Parts: sequence; structure tokens; C-alpha cells
Amino acid sequence: MDLEKKPEPEKQPQPQPQPQRQAAPAETAPAQPVFADPQGALRASDADRDRIADILRDALAEGRLDAEEHSDRIDAVYRAKTVGELEPIVRDLPGARPRQEPAPDYAYGPEGVDGPPDNLVAIFSSTTRKGRWRVSRRTNAFALFGNIEIDLTEAIFAQRLTTINATSIFGNVEVRVPENISLRGSGSGVFGNFEVVTLEGVDPQAPVVVINGYSVFGNVEARPKRGKWITDLQDKLRKHLGH
Repeated sequence: MDLEKKPEPEKQPQPQPQPQRQAAPAETAPAQPVFADPQGALRASDADRDRIADILRDALAEGRLDAEEHSDRIDAVYRAKTVGELEPIVRDLPGARPRQEPAPDYAYGPEGVDGPPDNLVAIFSSTTRKGRWRVSRRTNAFALFGNIEIDLTEAIFAQRLTTINATSIFGNVEVRVPENISLRGSGSGVFGNFEVVTLEGVDPQAPVVVINGYSVFGNVEARPKRGKWITDLQDKLRKHLGH
């Protein structure tokens, strides 16, 4: 008797193991670019300070600043350590823009670090400063029933701008300068005299002297001394003119 064969059950396909998905590598943050120090953080040079001082000098001559404002801002210029501290001082004045090209060098004499101002005092006495001496950036002259004479005709200018603050009470302050520099002044007299003969140096790099102050029953006077020139500046002008 033939036995009927039962069909074998179909084999179910075994599920294939899924390949394990590898975890994507963690994204790393892009490296931050390294920037150079911003312009305002650069240390200020003497040329940077002189540029700002020139703008202040022009503003004083044009009447945009009075003597007190000019003096305060000049003090701030030479206290500034960075370019960023200098620019706000002249932000409200014409010409307050970065220098595109450096100005031609001019030898004023040996440069020195900023120091305290020169103080000249004459009380019932007389004080004279003349001859071959290095002029400080700032000089304070105070005469009370006395006389002060400041002769810059043979002096060494170690900086472009020199400021003299002169006060005369029943006294006299006289300033004499070479004929080939720039001379500016701002002040007043109360029952006294304040007189500054304005000069404009032919050479754009000539030293600039600014006289600030006032007199009460006294005299403050600044003028060029005839026949006195800065020798090296005179030689430079002769070469420029072809003589």
C-alpha cells in the first residue's frame, strides 16, 4: 500500500541580519579664525600723537577750540597709550581721519620719553631760559611781580608741537622764537597785554609753538627774533629751493 507523502512545509526565509549602522562621527566645531588686533588697540607712536596734536592746533587757530579746551585735549593726547584712545579726542574736528601715508621725517633732535612739564616761576625776581637746550612738550611760566624770558632761537625741538602756558600778574613773560617756525597763540589780558605775533612756517614740518595764557596788570608777549633761524631747517629749505 502506497503511503501518501505529505508535502514538506516550506522553509520560511530567515531574516538577514541588518548591518549595524556605524554612528556618524561627531561634528567638530570649525576652528575660530584668529584675527589680528583691531586698529584701535595698536600702541600709539610719537607720529600718531603729533598728527592728533596738529589737528588740535589747527582747530585752535580757527577758533573751533578755546585755549582751555585745547590744553585739556593736548594733555589727553600725550597721556594716550593706544590709537583707539587718540581718535575720539578729535572726532568732532575737521581732518580727524587716519593718516594714509607717513609724513616725511624731520630731525628735531634726540627724542625723549614724555615727562613732567618745565615750570618757570618768577616772584619778585627774574627767570631766563635761553641758549642750546631741549624744549619740553609743555612749559608753564608764572610771573608775579617778576620777569620771565624764554628764548627758543637756539633751542632743540624734540617734538613737532610745543605748548607754553603763560600767566603774568603784575609781571612780564616774553617768548622769542626763530623766524622759520610756526607760532600760534590764544589768551587775554585784564588791564594788561597779551600779544602773540602769528607765524606760518614755510616748511610744513617746521616746529609749532603755541602760547596759551592771560595777564592781569601784566604782559605776555611772543614774537620772532629778527635774523634767528633754525639752522638745519634753513639748510633744508635752501636745498629745496635749489640755492
